[in-house]
Amino acid sequence: MALDLNFIKSEIEDQYLHDDNPRPWIIGFSGGKDSTMLLQMVWVAVRRIPAELRTRKIYVVCNDTLVENPKIVQFIHKTLEKIGQAAAEQGLPISVHQTTPKLEDTFWVNLLGKGYPAPNNSFRWCTDRLKIEPTTEFIRNKISEVGEAIILLGTRSDESSSRAKNIENSKIHIDSQRLRKHVLPNAFVFAPIKDVLTEEVWTYLLQADPPWGGTHKSLVTLYKNASGGDCPLVIDTTTPSCGQSRFGCWVCTVVKRDKSMEALVDNGDDWMEPLVDFRDMLVDKRNDRSWRQTWRRNQHEEDANEETWGPYLPEKRAYMLEELLKAQREVQKSDSNLVLINYQELVAVQVTWHRDSIFEYNVAEIYNRVYQTDMKKEDFSDGQVFEKNLLKDICRDDDDFKLIGELLEIQKSKIILVNGYGIQSDLENHLEKDFRKRTAC
Repeated sequence: MALDLNFIKSEIEDQYLHDDNPRPWIIGFSGGKDSTMLLQMVWVAVRRIPAELRTRKIYVVCNDTLVENPKIVQFIHKTLEKIGQAAAEQGLPISVHQTTPKLEDTFWVNLLGKGYPAPNNSFRWCTDRLKIEPTTEFIRNKISEVGEAIILLGTRSDESSSRAKNIENSKIHIDSQRLRKHVLPNAFVFAPIKDVLTEEVWTYLLQADPPWGGTHKSLVTLYKNASGGDCPLVIDTTTPSCGQSRFGCWVCTVVKRDKSMEALVDNGDDWMEPLVDFRDMLVDKRNDRSWRQTWRRNQHEEDANEETWGPYLPEKRAYMLEELLKAQREVQKSDSNLVLINYQELVAVQVTWHRDSIFEYNVAEIYNRVYQTDMKKEDFSDGQVFEKNLLKDICRDDDDFKLIGELLEIQKSKIILVNGYGIQSDLENHLEKDFRKRTAC
């Protein structure tokens, strides 16, 4: 059966006008082919509705994990700017929003700060923290404002048999069977292009320019050069995360090789080579026993067990940070605005090390070695520098001065990461560790 665009537009238009008290629409937008077609179909359908009837708000939500493929980030940011500007000019109730993980949940704070091992299929800690939780929080906020919300996704039945089965099984008999339940209370999913085939998506995009301006040439070129696909907006554990050659996080270690990034390099984006090398290092060293502690984060060092695979060792976390900054320095030669790890994350890594009683390494020294700068340790703290000279006069000896300084750093780490939970335990553990060190001498 041939693709009936008018039928899809009519379905969208009818659903838009369905509620007396319009529930907001939340469109999951990744910038890939499917979400682009979805947004374009919604845009065209809503534009056909008289202005006085366009009372339902539409939120275009794009999740930025902060470790997205830089090539994709550049493309998506330009697209989102066009969407926001064009919606305002055309009088459409469409607004653009980007979700990002909380500082304490970012990839680098967990990997470099806490020493979490690079994700794999058995421990994919990144999906919840970077993707699901930020977008879920946005959806919950909208639900709390109105009571219910409808999430529009570009999922399609022909992408896999399991996805087709999930779509069919979760339908509910409401709104002419267009909606299905979402795992979040008072949230429903509407998938207008679920029956569209992959080749039909491309045919549509090649024939119809985006209503927010420009063409789809850049999108087509991006897919062609990467030989991959987009990473869908992940809103719950039933939505497949990235894998195989899909566009996604450039640090993704769930797959052995990032074919899309390698293809981009082969097709002229050789400035991305340092990213490929860093990602490959994460893959190679993830299961290297010499890189890992033999005790977990909630254990003491004296409880070490050779069979336990704990976090990365402090020296390995410091090494990875230095290699990351070297990669950042290299890619900035082609684009000075490109940032792989932002300043706030560097601060959070530093205070996380302090919270873990790692004082032999500091971010300022590592940063200075790579960038040949003269940053001070305080530049990567919360800016509340205590009066060290006065403190030193009060303390009986250098060991006491060092201990109090370390305890203050642990306290500040809790403040910066907006997480006061467990501060008493952290302080007591550090005091106990210091006592054992002194009595052992």
